Amino acid sequence: MNLLRRAFLKNAGSVGAVAAAIATGLLNPGTVFAAAWNSLAFTTKDLTEALKNAGYDNAVESKDIEIKAPEIAENGAVVPVSATSNLPGTTSIAIFIDKNPAPMIAEFQFLNGAEPFIATRVKMAKTSLVRVAVKAGGKNYIASREVKVTIGGCGG
Repeated sequence: MNLLRRAFLKNAGSVGAVAAAIATGLLNPGTVFAAAWNSLAFTTKDLTEALKNAGYDNAVESKDIEIKAPEIAENGAVVPVSATSNLPGTTSIAIFIDKNPAPMIAEFQFLNGAEPFIATRVKMAKTSLVRVAVKAGGKNYIASREVKVTIGGCGG
């Protein structure tokens, strides 16, 4: 059998199965392919407004949020950041960087008792506080850590 024909039939079968799942309501393309994102929070230029627009305003400082990030980042284009929330009932974790052009960097949702741990790489314009905000038990919490950047990653 022709390999091109075999690949075509295999892919057509996969597309057909996905289309059937969407038609029967088993899959909802809006939630499967892209979650709704808060464009206002991600595009706001002011940290206080970004926290408010993302729903993390009035956050209380907490020692139960662990942030791991380098003290000095040699290249602001790739700064590894990880965070763990030891707060019971954590439903989301968000990363904010004070001096970035858009302070809100990422938000992660946790369902069904998932372990509230995140690890990612962020871009930093210059030396700044990295803030991790957490929603847990219906309240907002926040912790911060300073990261010194020697070479800026956001056009710096």
